[in-house]
Amino acid sequence: METHRPDALARDTFAEHFVRASPVAADWPVRPDQVPDADADPLWGRLGRYFALRTRVLDDHLLRSARRGVRQVVLLGAGLDTRAYRLAWPPGCTVHEIDTDKVLAFKQSVLDREGAAPVAERRPLAVDLRHDWARALLDTGFDPTAPTAWLAEGLLLYLPADAERYLIATVDRLSAAGSTLAYEIKEVAEEPRVRAGAVYAAARQRLGIDLLSLFDTAPRPDSAGELAHRGWTVEVRSPYDFTAAHGCGLRPEPDDALAVNRWIFAEATGTRSRPGTMP
Repeated sequence: METHRPDALARDTFAEHFVRASPVAADWPVRPDQVPDADADPLWGRLGRYFALRTRVLDDHLLRSARRGVRQVVLLGAGLDTRAYRLAWPPGCTVHEIDTDKVLAFKQSVLDREGAAPVAERRPLAVDLRHDWARALLDTGFDPTAPTAWLAEGLLLYLPADAERYLIATVDRLSAAGSTLAYEIKEVAEEPRVRAGAVYAAARQRLGIDLLSLFDTAPRPDSAGELAHRGWTVEVRSPYDFTAAHGCGLRPEPDDALAVNRWIFAEATGTRSRPGTMP
């Protein structure tokens, strides 16, 4: 839907094809004019614009890293991410995509059907992030002595706490100075009235998806604090910080399902020890 908006924050021409290729989503709307009062709709409007803003901000983050000389990108829990195809990567960039075999196979089938060709070198890696994915990544040609742009978009909310700790420790261990990491968290548990709000209710009623059941409810690690302790510079931002910057997007509202979401941006400094060793 965002791709077809005149004021689109991000455009992904492949997204519509993924929706149509999935039996459970084949009848979902893919254009704003297919939804009455699309901007006000809690699901296709509000949540959709949130994802659009997040996509744009993280696109910009990765491309800034690339302009500074980073040529190695790792998408953790890549899902249906098509950044290897749609972003203007400088020459020499490699995009590693880590996800489960089933997800990557579905994505590849749709991309092949559309005759898609990546802009950067793309290296998909089928592995479960709850297991030892570091060795598998190194086996694909990943270079831990070169700076890396890491991205965990919409991932840590769903992982068990131990898997999050392992992910943060592994990223730190494999990151040379100048590496960056961006990820999303929910800062605190949401109150009952928020969990009963319009966004979550619409997803349950219209899609049959209980978004709340997907979130890991155990106490979350302080990953931002852990990165700072390990010598990274860390910035914690609210999504609403970026609404004004782009002149559009979404704004806070009462009982807001997005109010506790935070986007974390971290950079590995030159004072850290040499990366690349395995435990």
